[in-house]
Amino acid sequence: MNEPLPPHSQVLDRVLVLEMVRVTEAAAIAASHLIGRGDEKAADHAAVEAMRKAFDELYIDGTVVIGEGERDEAPMLYIGEKVGGAPGKGPKIDIALDPLEGTTITAKAGPNALAVLAAGEEGCLLNAPDVYMDKLAVGPGYPHGVIDLAKSPTENVRSVAAAKGVKPEDIIVCVLDRPRHAELIAELRAIGCGIQLIPDGDVAGVIAVTDENTTVDMYMGSGGAPEGVLAAAALRCVGGQFQGRLLFRNDDERARARKWGIEDLNKIYQLEELAKGDCIFAATGVTSGSLLQGVKHLKGGKMTTDSVVMRASSGTVRWIRGEHHE
Repeated sequence: MNEPLPPHSQVLDRVLVLEMVRVTEAAAIAASHLIGRGDEKAADHAAVEAMRKAFDELYIDGTVVIGEGERDEAPMLYIGEKVGGAPGKGPKIDIALDPLEGTTITAKAGPNALAVLAAGEEGCLLNAPDVYMDKLAVGPGYPHGVIDLAKSPTENVRSVAAAKGVKPEDIIVCVLDRPRHAELIAELRAIGCGIQLIPDGDVAGVIAVTDENTTVDMYMGSGGAPEGVLAAAALRCVGGQFQGRLLFRNDDERARARKWGIEDLNKIYQLEELAKGDCIFAATGVTSGSLLQGVKHLKGGKMTTDSVVMRASSGTVRWIRGEHHE
């Protein structure tokens, strides 16, 4: 049973929902000029600059809780940075963002690069450190508890298959194509289920479980913790289940987590602990993929964008095609 929708927020009004799309559109358009140019840093920098400028046009008192990294690592849109055009006056909003989710994808002109953000009332988004997170996700319509990160991949596939009324070999699992996932991939193939390997872009990979047209049933594997919170915000809006557990490679990463107030380093986070209350999720395609079309540059300086924006309290999902002129 899915959790009931949160009440409408007095902070996240309807106007702000659509304004968030303007922010992701700006980042996507800026990054699109560098598609296939082989320069990851330049593409990311362009998206960051454009997103920050777009935020400053909004009447909000925003704080970045998930960004490009910590202040000493990221010159723009770092964790803790204030954004928005109304500091101390506008509604207080926490923001999780990835101005260019898929920098390598963009540099190589691959699929599924996105400009992404999530926004919630102050304290509603987990302030996740920039470490890895083990992730497990399934789309809407399943009984609560159908997935459990404490169980093996085989057990989770069988649980979802039983709930769906199919055999385990009929399940398709999305996995990030990385050497660290060799054992996971081998286990999944041993039970005969299908695996969709993606080169990058695990936000899009997680969100794929919510769309029947992608045929993806589950998402498994480790990726960035910030991207995990962004994906959880999207699932919060449209239903589905998500669990995450932070992964630490060294004492420095453990110390970083404690600095952000995380004491239980082995905790399995439920969806509502990563993104609670009312929240907004917005994404614009940079390159075309399973979720969104990329930015298209047409004759006469015209561009088109393809975006999605979701809101938890209403459960609404809006697909937005924009036309822009340079």
